[in-house]
Amino acid sequence: MSEPRKRRSRLSPSAVGHVGGGEMTSDFGRLDTAAVLEQVQEQMRQIARVQRERVQLTASATVRKRVTVTVNADGMIIETKFAPGIEDLSFGEIAKAVTAAAQQATAEVARKGQELMAPLQERRSRLPKLSDLLEDMPDLDALRPEAPPVPTTPPHAEVEEPEGAPMEFDDVDTTFRTRADDRGVTDSGW
Repeated sequence: MSEPRKRRSRLSPSAVGHVGGGEMTSDFGRLDTAAVLEQVQEQMRQIARVQRERVQLTASATVRKRVTVTVNADGMIIETKFAPGIEDLSFGEIAKAVTAAAQQATAEVARKGQELMAPLQERRSRLPKLSDLLEDMPDLDALRPEAPPVPTTPPHAEVEEPEGAPMEFDDVDTTFRTRADDRGVTDSGW
């Protein structure tokens, strides 16, 4: 019976400082897996801690000194308060104030969430990437598409397009021609 073949791949130079360097085999014979595993487990403990802290986050914003909106960690409105004198505002002004307060509170809770995540991101940046460990593995972070920005306007609001944006028309009627209607400059009627 023959001994199973070990697949070998070279560690990139950036991974050498992180995990001990040298060659890595499919059975991790020369790689200090205990150290890598401990780092991963510590990262998971930190993620769980941050998740517990994040769900407790809230933020409030007040607009026009009469409208206060509080949002949770997901940016969902959990409380809206109107101060005395709210009746001096029109319905439109109240609606705009609620929207502005909700957007401000959501931005603040997002900032708090990023602040909470910063140590995790820093720690993650110190861990070797899979592409550092396996020679032919692509950098998965580089392959991740960037999410487009989420609009902060109502669905049917008129939005100014940025300078240089391609023109798009959504009210165009498409007509189809039949062969008999397909006449051009070579038609005998010319």
